[in-house]
Amino acid sequence: MSPMPPSAAPVSLAVNRLWHPRLSLASCVRAVLSRNTLGVNLDDAQRFNHFPASPLCSISWWFEGCSEMLDDSGSAVTPGSTRRALPMRIAFGGPFTRPSASWNPGPVHGMMLMLLPDAVRQLTGVDPEAHLDRLVDVRDVLPAPWVGLCEAVLAVRDDDARVQLMQDFIDPLWQAERPRLALDGHRYLDWARGLAQRAALSASGRSLRQVERRIKQWAGQPMRELLGVGRAERAFFEALAAEGDGRLSWADVAAQSGYADQSHLVRATRRITGFSPEDLRRRIAEDEAFWAYRLWQ
Repeated sequence: MSPMPPSAAPVSLAVNRLWHPRLSLASCVRAVLSRNTLGVNLDDAQRFNHFPASPLCSISWWFEGCSEMLDDSGSAVTPGSTRRALPMRIAFGGPFTRPSASWNPGPVHGMMLMLLPDAVRQLTGVDPEAHLDRLVDVRDVLPAPWVGLCEAVLAVRDDDARVQLMQDFIDPLWQAERPRLALDGHRYLDWARGLAQRAALSASGRSLRQVERRIKQWAGQPMRELLGVGRAERAFFEALAAEGDGRLSWADVAAQSGYADQSHLVRATRRITGFSPEDLRRRIAEDEAFWAYRLWQ
């Protein structure tokens, strides 16, 4: 039986870090995240990890400890939710079309490299669409040089050195292969629009159907899904700005972010994260399990 997280498990002293990529990798690498709970006392509820739906691909390392994926995700986690142990220490993940959740049975130190899906396809030949909502052993999917990088990162003892190693490996590959149209990888909307521009200018033909087919081939998901995640991210940052100014109104956030109304924003947020906007805002502020969301701020 899976532990049941309370509505707001207090934030702990676990060390969570985020690295932005060097400028030359901004259109390839979105970020690197790490979490270290070694030496920190956590109760069962604080060992949960919540993640939103995302168009990104990932490579995850567990240097110490391990994770168990919950079959249910988002707010659907219940006492009867089943957990599936991840047997690998290094996993490749495709884009996730729904929110996901995991649980750590003990202390853990892990790291996650987040990559734009079209860059993954270009650099590795891996089809993002073939790995939607999946985590698999890197040895089963990535080419040998990438597996070598993954194993080298596992052997390094310092997180900053690990990130340096990743970027030093990817940078020359990306400079040789990057698209002629440089994409801004810092915001999903900018990236999705840049992807559409590149699709419209590539190969022969300019029909909407051809453009949409190329986008899905490169990113693993249709354009409307990519724009949906981008709009939700924009709403998240609008809400943070409004909250900081003491004027948070979800109706205003919905209007400023391009939603038809507040109900539209609520439905979209639930689909991507599993929670309503207000519930998500509270959990990000108070709940240990939402550490990844806090880093993304």
